[in-house]
Amino acid sequence: MLTAPASRARPARRSRRFRLATGLVLACAGLLCAVVLSVFLGARPIDLGVVLDALRHYDPAVDDHIVVRDLRIPRTLTGLAAGAALGLAGALTQALARNPLADPGLLGINQGAALGLVVAVAVAGTTHPLSVVWFAFVSASAAALLVFGIVVRGRGGADPVRLILAGMAVTYVLSGIVYAIVLQDYQTYQSYRSWVIGSLASPDPDQLAAMTPFLALGTALAVLLARPLNVLALGDETGHALGVRRARVRGLAGVVMVMLCGAATVLAGPIVFVGLVVPYLARMITGPDYRWLLPYSTVLAATLLLVADVVGRVIVRPSEVAVGVTMAFVGAPVLIAMI
Repeated sequence: MLTAPASRARPARRSRRFRLATGLVLACAGLLCAVVLSVFLGARPIDLGVVLDALRHYDPAVDDHIVVRDLRIPRTLTGLAAGAALGLAGALTQALARNPLADPGLLGINQGAALGLVVAVAVAGTTHPLSVVWFAFVSASAAALLVFGIVVRGRGGADPVRLILAGMAVTYVLSGIVYAIVLQDYQTYQSYRSWVIGSLASPDPDQLAAMTPFLALGTALAVLLARPLNVLALGDETGHALGVRRARVRGLAGVVMVMLCGAATVLAGPIVFVGLVVPYLARMITGPDYRWLLPYSTVLAATLLLVADVVGRVIVRPSEVAVGVTMAFVGAPVLIAMI
């Protein structure tokens, strides 16, 4: 027979799950609205009938059809993928660092991707988007692995503070190398300048297709990590007592974070604040439960990035503001409020 406190706790848990599930459904509805706005709005708005006609009866002789099929839909899909990946990677980074203000950019991934870009252009002599994307992705992954290697092999073993310090050190070193290369070659500088702002203005379906397997695998593994991360959040000793292998879980979480953030950075450039602000705000809704925190971070981050991109497109028509700049204006005040 259940005691009185236990009998009261069960309805409370059901009520909380219902509220969180309802909130997630509403967040998904908001994401759907952001997707629709991203397709319809831009330097010039396009009517619903034209959009539907472009999807069903595409005519390359009609300018609006080209805009919808070749520009706005790939741009929306890229923003959707990059935003979701950054939100999920941010939540995993904060779990690894045990710090709600940690950001994937602190681990050298952004500068690693930048180094891959400039090496592809300046050393390999290629500007083909599909070639550059692999240089950037491999370089971003190598930078993150270097950070984790420094932390693991250092005195005192793995530690959240050491992780952030190692990430900052690697970031500064890679930044110096990047600047040394771009200052020697004008073409490399032009490629780097257009990428480093962070933009969805030139979506490449081939790049998105190349990164999709990494995004899908990373998302699936992140879902499997939700429960082990919940246990580790209780403390290392508690996790060990409950049979969770700390090193394996954190190592896998690090690999997943690198895949997601590396792919997002390659697709959209080093967009700031999404991986920092969104998981922090999602935690205010869900609490520390990663079973809810991860999906909330994914959906809200994708929504935020798409909305920021739409705002950047319409605020200075017929020109536009890069989404990285828009996110900086949005994220900086939020970060100040968080601190």
